[in-house]
Amino acid sequence: MAIHLYEYPAAGSPVPLRVAKGHFATGHSHINYYIDLTMTKHRLSEAREAAVALAGSFRTNTVIDTILCLDGTEVIGTCMANELTRAGFINMNAHRTIYVATPEHTTGSQLLFRDNSAPMIVGKHVLVLAASVTTGYTAEAAINAIRYYNGIPVGICAIFACLDECGGFPVISIFNTKNVLDDYTSTTPHDCPLCKAGHKLNAMVNAYGISSF
Repeated sequence: MAIHLYEYPAAGSPVPLRVAKGHFATGHSHINYYIDLTMTKHRLSEAREAAVALAGSFRTNTVIDTILCLDGTEVIGTCMANELTRAGFINMNAHRTIYVATPEHTTGSQLLFRDNSAPMIVGKHVLVLAASVTTGYTAEAAINAIRYYNGIPVGICAIFACLDECGGFPVISIFNTKNVLDDYTSTTPHDCPLCKAGHKLNAMVNAYGISSF
């Protein structure tokens, strides 16, 4: 079954949001929109623009030693690190280095840092960067993991979010359900209104992409 994507422009940013409406299953929920962030995560020009849009919220008031990248956002995280350490800007991280880290996921969806990568978390001010924050499950797990490894979580940011707060932090995003997709829903499979209405799933989706039925 073909999935048709539509683009929503971001106010004040050239980063588009590509979405398809339907009935989709994630590892934690059923959703009525698939948010395709593939190009934003992997095309340098879009990743750079996303990084600029997100970094502005942290440049002047947040110490960041490490950007913890979830959902394959390492290119955006690298661009954010570059933006936050640029000379000529008034910011908390000018002329300092920033680590760009990726956690390992265990079979139980817990986040793990090996002995060689844990020093990028221990005692560091860590910003969580996600592609999207919908249920908040993964972002909150990241906050808990940072604290477990004696890091200091300082914030959460994402390209798309339907939560204003997660893990005790405001969620900074380029897109949210207040400026696009105000009918976006994320429910447990048991409570899914589309399932109850007899609509079959269109696809399975996760951070790697989409698999149509």
